[in-house]
Amino acid sequence: MKRGLTAGLLTLLGIFVIASTAIAQPAAVKPYVICIDPGHQLKGNNQLEPIGPGATVKKPKVSSGTSGVATKKPEYVLNLEISLKLRTELEKRGYKVVMTRTTHNVDISNKQRSDIANRAKADLFIRIHADGDSSPKTAGFSVLYPSQSNKYTKTIYAKSKKASELIYQGMKNATGAKSRGVVPRADLTGFNWSNVPVTLIEAGFMTNPAEDRKLSQASYQALLVKGISDGVDRYFGK
Repeated sequence: MKRGLTAGLLTLLGIFVIASTAIAQPAAVKPYVICIDPGHQLKGNNQLEPIGPGATVKKPKVSSGTSGVATKKPEYVLNLEISLKLRTELEKRGYKVVMTRTTHNVDISNKQRSDIANRAKADLFIRIHADGDSSPKTAGFSVLYPSQSNKYTKTIYAKSKKASELIYQGMKNATGAKSRGVVPRADLTGFNWSNVPVTLIEAGFMTNPAEDRKLSQASYQALLVKGISDGVDRYFGK
């Protein structure tokens, strides 16, 4: 009787331990989703689309972008270079990354790029660009976010601004580069169609010879990516 009772108790104890262990297991944590949009593409598309839902004002679906005065590199090439490195780094840090494009020969309007981020239910939509100016002396990176007064982006304004400020600070810390601040915009189609927090990084001026060369250096691109990723980590409290 004692042997049978002991065996029974051990069996019950084993069931209790297994059940307790199962209960104690934490639920899998879903990774944050980041959508990266490498700005522009091989060929611009000058067909018009509304700048926001129900807007009568229209802009070209996607412009051709600028190009390097020293490197002769098109902006769309630089944007994808940086974006692919950013994807790799963010994935290493545990994020799920969705890309709007991974090749140059596409035809994706700015609205459609926002649609991709919206469908992915992205926790943050990061748009990667480079700048251009009529003066070769103009230099510095900037980070753009939807304006507070913009009727299309009221629900994402606060989070977009916070993400942009933290990414800006991350880039500043990582690169030490000249900067032009965090800038609100109300005229960007890619902002106005977005239902998720969004930011746009102007990595530097390709019309400035020195900055153009620097933007194409792998070592500097690594610093840019680190700065952006550090800002993303801070935004999500990592």
